[in-house]
Amino acid sequence: MRLGVYNAVLHDRPLPEALAVIASLGLTGIEINTGGFLPPVHVPTFDQILVSDAARDDYLALFEGTGVSIAGLNCNGNPLHPNPQIGEKHAEDIRRSIRLAHRLGQNRVVTMSGLPGGEPGATVPNWIVNAWNSAALDVLDYQWGIAASFWKEMDRLARDLDVKVALELHPQNLVFNTADVRRLIEATGATHVGVELDASHLFWQQMDPVAVVRELGPLVFQAAAKDVRINPGNAALYGVLDNSFRRLSPEENRTNLGGDEWVNEWPKDSAWDFVALGRGHDTAYWTEFLRALHEVDPDMLVNIEHEDVSLGRIEGLEVAAKVLLDADAALRESLVGR
Repeated sequence: MRLGVYNAVLHDRPLPEALAVIASLGLTGIEINTGGFLPPVHVPTFDQILVSDAARDDYLALFEGTGVSIAGLNCNGNPLHPNPQIGEKHAEDIRRSIRLAHRLGQNRVVTMSGLPGGEPGATVPNWIVNAWNSAALDVLDYQWGIAASFWKEMDRLARDLDVKVALELHPQNLVFNTADVRRLIEATGATHVGVELDASHLFWQQMDPVAVVRELGPLVFQAAAKDVRINPGNAALYGVLDNSFRRLSPEENRTNLGGDEWVNEWPKDSAWDFVALGRGHDTAYWTEFLRALHEVDPDMLVNIEHEDVSLGRIEGLEVAAKVLLDADAALRESLVGR
């Protein structure tokens, strides 16, 4: 296993300081955000790197001697959004990220499948949660046609540049479970599009990430170490699809997602929460998660994503890193002599 951190939580400091934090945790990789929902804070010379060997070499030199290397690029966004201010920009960010990965000697780009509108002329995405009626299946057929065309194009680009594109199975995207992955591969014939196995979004959907890894096998290209805690009392009352979010005003601190879309405030009495590793599932579970990934690829990139709002940036990474390193040590011990 190659263990690291997704850098979004460290966007508050320059890249050299972020690398020092990651090294201090005993981790060796950094997954770098390169566009989509978030700006490429730690790649300020992005445009130059695409065309200049000198700029590329200067950027790679920042990692020398740090003990931390690039562990994939991340361009999470909605490339199928019907608003071109969002969809076309995020789609181009993915293309640029694939090209950047190639320039940097990387072969992994993490993103999302995206979600179109529900019909021609739509201005917002339409996530069909439960297609019990025929009209909902009509919407899905329309959306899958858009997705298949786009991902055929991305697969060709990724194949030409020897880069694997790993899709996070994230709700509010067209591809969010194992059946959707199979459908996308069948619809596109893709060879360089697969999955970034982020356990957190599977947990709250009541899926088993270990079972999903073993079901998808070589389609799992990369993984995220991120936990979820189900809050039984609230979940019993509201279910995990609860929509009690609060819209933040322009005067409040809020994160832009593109165009005029913003992150909302999390429900107060939430049915579930993102938590640091170990706060939803114990080290023994994460050991089995790593074991399943090891069966697919012993050199799998596994990067911590920290979104536990009850812990500070560094504090949350410290908690997660200890659990992940302990799980990795337990896995390695169990493999000795096999």
